[in-house]
Order: sequence, then structure tokens, then C-alpha cells
Amino acid sequence: MTETARLAEEQSATEETITGARRQSLTLGGAFREFLRHPSPWMMATVLVGAVTWRIAEGDWQTSDLWGPVLFVALFPVMEWTIHVFILHWKPRQVGPVKIDTQLASAHRRHHRDPRDLPLVFIPWQTLIFVILGLVGIPLLAFPRIGAALSFVILVSVVGLVYEWMHYLMHTDYRPKSRAFRKVWRNHRLHHFKSEKYWFTVTTAGTADRLFGTCPDPATVPTSPTAKNLHALDA
Repeated sequence: MTETARLAEEQSATEETITGARRQSLTLGGAFREFLRHPSPWMMATVLVGAVTWRIAEGDWQTSDLWGPVLFVALFPVMEWTIHVFILHWKPRQVGPVKIDTQLASAHRRHHRDPRDLPLVFIPWQTLIFVILGLVGIPLLAFPRIGAALSFVILVSVVGLVYEWMHYLMHTDYRPKSRAFRKVWRNHRLHHFKSEKYWFTVTTAGTADRLFGTCPDPATVPTSPTAKNLHALDA
């Protein structure tokens, strides 16, 4: 074996200790077909199609419709980080005889326990029903015009589909081809296989994590014994 080949093998082995090993080859088309077998993409796509249809029928196009979507996209990395830290990584509390927990947090703990269990990658459909009701209802009440509200709903629906697709893809055996997506892919898999205390963004790498100090050099972070056992609840 040449020195170059040996170094390549060592690099690959090191990478797999922090991003998980690939067990089979998977094409993007194969990944997409599996993606379509799960309910949340269809639920979000239904909202998107409905919102687009209603928006076209409503008319009344104004440039001010763009402010809500632009602001949402700009703030999304911070919102994603906040939801991941405070909602998905919620630690159950016992208040007297009552245990305070959520379906999202419970499902996320199971997701960390087995990152390759694909159904656990997606937002639970039971929770997504209420998310969709809020996604549609709140803008319709909060925006001054129906057209502006629907433009916002369309953008949020697209972002939701992109989030589900990217998160799902990072937990399959598909290996990213582009440098940009590979950074995002590695960032998220570090969260699962290196330490659950860092790298909370999913659709971006080095954005909100850098802002909140949760994007350290992986070489300086010891592998967490609770990356697959959040809060050591199974101990």
C-alpha cells in the first residue's frame, strides 16, 4: 500500500468515527423515493399547493409581501438552533406526580438513540398537524392582508420541506457531492456521532452555531458518552 493510500484510509476511518459509517451505496433518486414514503413531506406539500392555489386566486400582489418571507429566511438559522436546543433537547421534568415531557422531545431522544431509524428522522405527523394549523392560522390573523399572509405561508412551507429533505438525507447512506452540502452534512452528523452538546443547526453549517458558541473544532471535543442517550435517561 502506498503512503497516499494509507493516509486516505486513515482519514476515512477517522471521519467515520465522527460522522458514522456508510453501510451501502445510495443514489439521490433512491433516497428521494424513500423520502416520499413518509407522511410529513406529503402533509407539507399539501399545505404548499393549497397556499399557492389560494394566493394565485387572491391576487393583490404587492412588493411588501416579501418582507415576511425575507425576514423568516434571515432568522431561520437562529430559530432552528433555538428549537433544537430548547424544544427537541428538552429534558423531562418531574413536578410532583406529573412528568412534563413532549412528543417532539421524546421522539428526538429516540432519534438520537438510533440515527439510522428513518421514520424517527421526520417530524411526527401528530405534532405536525398542530404545527400546520399554527403555520396557516397565525399568519392569517397577524398579517394585514390575506395575500401577504399566504406569501408567508408559501415560504414557510418550502422551508419546511427543505428542512425535512436535508435532515432525512443526512441520515441516509447518501454521501453529498457538493462542498457546501458536505459541510452541512458533516456538521449535523458531528452532533449525532461526536457530541450532542454542539452543532445544533441542520440546514446550515457555522451560522447560528458560531453565533452561540456551539461550533468548536471537532478535534478539541471528546466523544460524548450520551450522544445516543440524551440526558443519560437510559442509564
